[in-house]
Amino acid sequence: QLQASGGGLVQPGGSLRLSCAASGSTFSSYAMGWYRQAPRKQRELVAHIRSGGNSYTAASVKGRFAISRDNAKKTVYLQMNSLKPEDTGVYYCNTVRFIGSTAVPGTAFWGQGTLVTVSS
Repeated sequence: QLQASGGGLVQPGGSLRLSCAASGSTFSSYAMGWYRQAPRKQRELVAHIRSGGNSYTAASVKGRFAISRDNAKKTVYLQMNSLKPEDTGVYYCNTVRFIGSTAVPGTAFWGQGTLVTVSS
């Protein structure tokens, strides 16, 4: 199971760090991803990190967001800086698998996510 946390209300330009805690013994072997769903929009991939540490961030958040993982703690993080109102949404974590070079969600289970609201 995956449990996302760390969301909240933050002013534009502020920062938040999201955490996703995993259970199970195989966390280190999985690529992990953060997704978000803004109001009235489809869920989108924000960032992913492979088991070896190579990461990807979407163009919309590049330079502002950073994904990292701590395999010993079975946790993946999303550091979000310089937040904008358009970053508002529910953030979810999930495993990631690759079809060719395309990252897709690894499971159909999304959990409750954590709400991030960027507003003054």
